[in-house]
Amino acid sequence: MTSATPPEPDAPEPDAPVWPLIVLIVLCCAVEGLLQLADWSGTGGPRLRSLAYEYGGFWAGLLQSWSPNYPSQPYLMFLTYGFLHGGLLHLVVNMVTLWSLGLAVLERVGIRGFVLLYAATLMGGAAGFALLASTLAPMVGASGALFGLAGGLLAWGYVDRFTLRQALWPVVRAAGLLLTLNVVMWWALDGQLAWETHLGGFLTGWLAALLIDPRPRDLDPE
Repeated sequence: MTSATPPEPDAPEPDAPVWPLIVLIVLCCAVEGLLQLADWSGTGGPRLRSLAYEYGGFWAGLLQSWSPNYPSQPYLMFLTYGFLHGGLLHLVVNMVTLWSLGLAVLERVGIRGFVLLYAATLMGGAAGFALLASTLAPMVGASGALFGLAGGLLAWGYVDRFTLRQALWPVVRAAGLLLTLNVVMWWALDGQLAWETHLGGFLTGWLAALLIDPRPRDLDPE
């Protein structure tokens, strides 16, 4: 009779709980839902959305000479911008993407790894916007973190395939598709796309993923 091999202590469970995704989606939907209700009421709706962007959006000028609305705004905006969106379509696309990518990240690194990666890429996306964008308008949306999750998954895919000596073409193709998507969206939105946030999130996600879980999968431990 042989005993079962115990799992690695820090390996994520096969079916990781999805409550972090649910919490994020509920928060984003609640904020946009409140703003939508205000918009539809016709009484102060645009003003409420304007205030939400003013206090919670990412304003690159606050890192320079602009005066903040409250003392911690230049720091908190690196996180708060990710819970605001530019309308229902923006929200729905981002939440569907969050669920899809988030499940894959949770399966790979569990709740702790997901939270670390999401927080890092949310801030990394904002940093990319602050460094590269020239617009004075605010930036809102979770897409910086979403491109960060994609970057993390591609980084892990690269490590796995490189270690197993498998073709790297799927990773290159996926990165190319993300680049193409940004170009198409930038053209369709007449340049009104925070590609700087996407780039910052993606690069942060790639690097952070390798720090969170640098080991390849499908290899027997030594």
